[in-house]
Amino acid sequence: MPTEIHPDAIQALVSGSHGAPGEILGPHGEADGRTTIRALRPNAASLALVKAGTDELVGMTRVRDEGLFEVTVAGEWPAGSYHFQATTLNGQEETMGDPYAFGSTLTDYDLYLLREGKHLYSYEKLGAHLLEVNGVTGVNFAVWAPNALRVSVTGDFNGWDARVHPMRQVEDSGFWELFIPGLSQGEVYRYHIKSRFNNFQIEKSDPYGFYSEVRPNNASVVADISGYEWNDAAWLEARAKQDHLNAPMAVYEVHLGSWKRKADGSFLTYRELADELVRYVKETGFTHVELMPVMEHPLDASWGYQVTGYFAPTSRFGTPKDFMYLVDTLHQNGIGVLLDWVPAHFPKDGHGLNYFDGTHLYEHEHPLQREHPDWGTLIFNYGRNEVRNFLISNALFWLKHYHCDGLRVDAVSSIIYLDFSREAGQWVPNKYGGRENLEAIEFLREVNTVIHAECPGAVTVAEESTSWPMVSRPVYVGGLGFTFKWDMGWMHDTLKYIKLDPIYRRYHHNQVTFSMFYAFNENFMLSLSHDEVVHMKGSLIEKAAGDWWQKFATLRLLFGYQYTHSGKKLNFMGQEFGQWREWSEARGLDWFLLDLPTHQGMLKWTTDLNRFYTTQPALYERDLDWTGFQWIDANDADHSAFSYMRFAKDKDDFLVVALNFTPVPLTQYRIGVPAAGFYREVLNSDAAVYGGANLGNSGGVESQPEAWREWSQSLLITVPPLGMVVFKREG
Repeated sequence: MPTEIHPDAIQALVSGSHGAPGEILGPHGEADGRTTIRALRPNAASLALVKAGTDELVGMTRVRDEGLFEVTVAGEWPAGSYHFQATTLNGQEETMGDPYAFGSTLTDYDLYLLREGKHLYSYEKLGAHLLEVNGVTGVNFAVWAPNALRVSVTGDFNGWDARVHPMRQVEDSGFWELFIPGLSQGEVYRYHIKSRFNNFQIEKSDPYGFYSEVRPNNASVVADISGYEWNDAAWLEARAKQDHLNAPMAVYEVHLGSWKRKADGSFLTYRELADELVRYVKETGFTHVELMPVMEHPLDASWGYQVTGYFAPTSRFGTPKDFMYLVDTLHQNGIGVLLDWVPAHFPKDGHGLNYFDGTHLYEHEHPLQREHPDWGTLIFNYGRNEVRNFLISNALFWLKHYHCDGLRVDAVSSIIYLDFSREAGQWVPNKYGGRENLEAIEFLREVNTVIHAECPGAVTVAEESTSWPMVSRPVYVGGLGFTFKWDMGWMHDTLKYIKLDPIYRRYHHNQVTFSMFYAFNENFMLSLSHDEVVHMKGSLIEKAAGDWWQKFATLRLLFGYQYTHSGKKLNFMGQEFGQWREWSEARGLDWFLLDLPTHQGMLKWTTDLNRFYTTQPALYERDLDWTGFQWIDANDADHSAFSYMRFAKDKDDFLVVALNFTPVPLTQYRIGVPAAGFYREVLNSDAAVYGGANLGNSGGVESQPEAWREWSQSLLITVPPLGMVVFKREG
């Protein structure tokens, strides 16, 4: 050979154990000014060098039977100045570029940030990116696998042969990279990883892959996610100025695969959903949708919560740009987009993050820290810089690149407690002997801080079911930094209450009033989510006690109570029109129910509630502090009745709310009010248009100068059975 190369290095290369193939392959300058070019093509019978812009072939010499070829030519041959032409062992002609002629795109600064866990936009460097280098188009691949002996890019373009495209390790960083000329969008690929340990070998999908094959296939697909022409600039500008804490937020939680199906049972695409779903959400008046995880996942029955492709919108419904179109269309129609995000755990699927490079790279090594006992999934190692970087960058990716407006973080309790769902002796205490996951807490604080700094107006919502303090308080005062927290206590207490036969509700009155003892400890969102209508729990309307009319009346009352209670609102799809069957991901909602007047009335009630909520400042301007709420009577257990007021920033702008949780109407029912005047009935859940009996107050009542408790004025009202009425003072 023109340049002396140690035989052991050659042997390492051809046997697949050389971690720096670029030291041998590609162009190498000689002392006499010539250039030696080597290539490894195991399936080539012959290989020739072709100078760019010419048809002249320079034959290369096979120097190893395993397919190592070389040639020495005059002058310098920079990247892009040549390519190879091969005749394969089966007689076919192939043309390919030389990946080892191109340098690294990972700078020293990139590597520093990645190792420190501070590369906020690591998705711009890692994964598969369409690039043009020295006038040559191709795909640059980069992946983190610090314990690999060799990482190769495999795909149809090289016959899935791990010998053809071994990647370079960039310095001693644990990051591997290779630019492959000639590849384009749509190429299917994986990383073949040979570990340093126990001769472990496996093919993995790309952790940073932007697109995936449609399940059950699961290889990564090269995708161009740039160039989409967004039309939501006005939305993003307005969002950045929005005070979300004191603005209305009525969220419609959606599982895209089962909101609606086609006649043949197949899914609607992202673009079809951009038509049908957007129109429906806009007509019903919700301010936001929350999409159950759209990140790639192999199993439909996981609902998206067992993610294998954190950077890939699922291919079930279309391409990445199709998903952009859905988000864009929602924004153009004034609807915000929240995504469920799952940093708590990931599945064990072999093509995913599990045991990625022959070591527990993304998950914990210790068996008592590694696995969630309830879900059979693996727990991220939040103390590892690169893992934390992966997750924080992923959060920003969905907010920045896909313009989403917030993340609902799944299973926060399982993240912050080391003993979550574990028996004594089955968990590892922190360094102080406690049960708090210190690394995970710092991770949550960091991701919330970064999101609020980098994405103006974006929100984060915690699904946290314990009394952990200050979940939705800023990091700088010791909180976790979330914008909102789901009020799981309100949800559990309220649903238990409506399941009771009304005759027994008087003995459980505090299940309704208790929520106001802690309502302002956090920035709460009142959630009636998918978790409450699956796994034999039944639908919301099934939970309600009583016969047909009582169930509909109770469901209307439940939503009316939710919308007039302090806190933001979230309801799962189907509840808005009284879905009877509990939800299943395997079928669409029962839209045929809307042929019935009872369900039409239920949908009309939900729609009017949304309109009322978003147009009444008293329901949102002081939503998250005591100045926006005042009990009138919290203690009428004998009637299972409740009355309260909600106030706007202007204290003279207030609403009076009365609820009746029995099937007996309350007539001549007296409640106190703060000022004299005519109180117009602005909402009545028993109106005939909603399916009720039209029992109410004939448009409103005049106050009486009869003192009632602390108020000098009072109202004599009628509250319909299992119903609610809302009044607003005129003048």
